[in-house]
Amino acid sequence: MSDATTEVLTFLKEKPKQELQVVVMPDFFLDRIINLNCTATDFHSLITGILQRKGGSQDGIQQTDLRGGNAVNVASALAALGVKVTPILCTSKFGLQQLRYFFRKNTVDTSHIKIFPNASVTTALEFQTANGKTNVMLRDVGSLAEFGPAHLTDDDWSIIELADYVCLFNWAGTQKYGTELAETVFRRVKTAGKGKTYFATADPTPNKTFIPKLLKNVLRTSNVDVLSLNENETLIYASMLDSSIGKKQGALSDKLILYAAEVLADNLKARIDIHTTSFSLTKTDNRTVTIPAFEVDILRATGAGDAWDAGNIVGDAYGLSDEGRLTLANATAACYLSDPKAVHPSRLTLLHFLKIHHSQIFKSSRV
Repeated sequence: MSDATTEVLTFLKEKPKQELQVVVMPDFFLDRIINLNCTATDFHSLITGILQRKGGSQDGIQQTDLRGGNAVNVASALAALGVKVTPILCTSKFGLQQLRYFFRKNTVDTSHIKIFPNASVTTALEFQTANGKTNVMLRDVGSLAEFGPAHLTDDDWSIIELADYVCLFNWAGTQKYGTELAETVFRRVKTAGKGKTYFATADPTPNKTFIPKLLKNVLRTSNVDVLSLNENETLIYASMLDSSIGKKQGALSDKLILYAAEVLADNLKARIDIHTTSFSLTKTDNRTVTIPAFEVDILRATGAGDAWDAGNIVGDAYGLSDEGRLTLANATAACYLSDPKAVHPSRLTLLHFLKIHHSQIFKSSRV
């Protein structure tokens, strides 16, 4: 058993010495997950056949309605690990009722949720590919596009200042004021708050014209403590700082991800944390730690990054080593992806999982 696994097992067996308070912002989506269990080519043939007969139905398509949105998914995963979570986000009246239903068994404070005219809705199509399940997310961001710092009240600012972690997600979904929201909230934390700032932008492509502004006003400042990315996001941001990466993006490889992480660490002040389908890594000025992902039966392609972020935040908050923190994050994601009911794991669930899968953790590599 590796030192990292032993560290995490010890942590999970002990009751936390202090309660962790986390604020998550700003998105909640009503999600429908459509598990097509076929390739994109097969799906194209299926749809073409239906269109040629002028419409019709296709039975046997597994579908699931879930709580969605990066902030809410992270809130759910954190709450399952015993963290006190306050979401500050917007949705419709119907969306609020859905949220209260989703969190009926958790101690999540829903008093800071804003009621807007339109909810955010996602339909995620999950396909089989050579690299496993991959999703295509069809989104209607609804009123999230309008959400910005002007919607935050004095009560919101008070909870932000008191939080141990203030986490912003889905920058691209806050289409009009996403950069201003991150800039304003993170600056407030650094000037009047006590906690750490955590930024996971999600895929920035839908808002790509504003990426340079995001880099200048947020990512290149000292107001972001942790920048959490997947491989696609890593390459997008790194290519803005090193043009050679953009020319190589078609040939995605672990070496390219490692190089892109170096570029980001050299240009940004935040710690760079990256999760991929095969490994996760953390990069600071002079040290890179990588931990392989767990091999489990993947039952869904949506939400892995959110579960990973929750484990990463908890591991960071309670002072686990880089190796331990990444192991906890990987285990949290793997448990969620392999759970038949898409339930985020508790500490006890993670404890059992690691006892069974500990042999998959190899010696971490340091570069």
